[in-house]
Amino acid sequence: MSISPMESGDETAVGTAPERTRSGFSRRAFVGGAAAAAAGVSLVGTAVVPAAAAPVRRASEQGFGSVSTAPRLPAGFTETFKSRFVQANGIRQHVVVGGDGPPLLLVHGWPQNWYAWRLLMPELAKKYTVVVPDQRGIGLTEKPAAGYDTKTLADDLAALMRALGHERFAVAGHDTGLIIGYALAADHPGRVARLAVAEVPGPPGTGPSPELFIEEKYNNKLWHIPFNRVDHEITEKLVRGREDLFFGYEFDIQGGKRQPEYAREYYVRLFSTPEALRGGFGLYRAWDTIVAQNKERARTKLTMPVLAVGGAESWGPGVGEGFKAITTSLQTVVVPGAGHWIAEQAPAAMLDALGAFLAPYRAGR
Repeated sequence: MSISPMESGDETAVGTAPERTRSGFSRRAFVGGAAAAAAGVSLVGTAVVPAAAAPVRRASEQGFGSVSTAPRLPAGFTETFKSRFVQANGIRQHVVVGGDGPPLLLVHGWPQNWYAWRLLMPELAKKYTVVVPDQRGIGLTEKPAAGYDTKTLADDLAALMRALGHERFAVAGHDTGLIIGYALAADHPGRVARLAVAEVPGPPGTGPSPELFIEEKYNNKLWHIPFNRVDHEITEKLVRGREDLFFGYEFDIQGGKRQPEYAREYYVRLFSTPEALRGGFGLYRAWDTIVAQNKERARTKLTMPVLAVGGAESWGPGVGEGFKAITTSLQTVVVPGAGHWIAEQAPAAMLDALGAFLAPYRAGR
């Protein structure tokens, strides 16, 4: 592996061809009982690029979506965290890095980007090297036409962490970040020390599929999944120019305290191009492949410690319920007063849960 200098930053190229299979539709991970899951976090050493390689440089200060353009960050944030571009698994990835200590990978959900973790990052950086990427197709990360199955998305993150010098790490994932975090832990078990997952009731395909017509309260929260799955330009055409309505409904329906307007506007703007919309729909359009991959993954239980976190006003204990059959060491936390956007609605409680869960990892156990 090599890191070569480029105009906007040094990049490391690691290629993996996406796996393409087809399978039946399953939404068990989203409706089989109320649940939430915290993303897996891998911690290993400090964020140091191998000595033989050139350093990974900061992203362009002009790029909307980088640290320098993010609104209302916590005090001192930009002194600790910087944007970088890293070429890994064949794509150019945007990642925000800061802190010192064992590496911790934070994986955002949809329709968000790295910014979703901003309220937790400064405190976590006091104990960990915090690595927060934009997923393939989202934010400032490259938006190729293919590669949105979770095998490839997990390989993206595994290659990114290796490029940054981290062989073993902890992972925390929220929403679609839970699904990707599970794939990362299942596909690369020797590299993930601990996994925290939040706000999805289990990975899709690891349990039986529910009936198509479900209760209204669940349908209102989950209708976007079959809509986003439609692999046709009709979805982009219906959303284009109405992004504030489409994504605004998604933010509002998921429960808990309303996110501040500046954060909502920031997320919406980053999805308001045709390329960004296609990239954001990418994981959902690979749903059949993801379900098939997860059915195979579920044959072998995760052996690393797993923490499942749910918001009491959203999926609650359902996150833990969704992971019981696929783990050997499971802890569950339900956060009072929080909805789906748990890292923004209850950052102190989320920090407490992660702190207790990751303490043995930080201590080298």
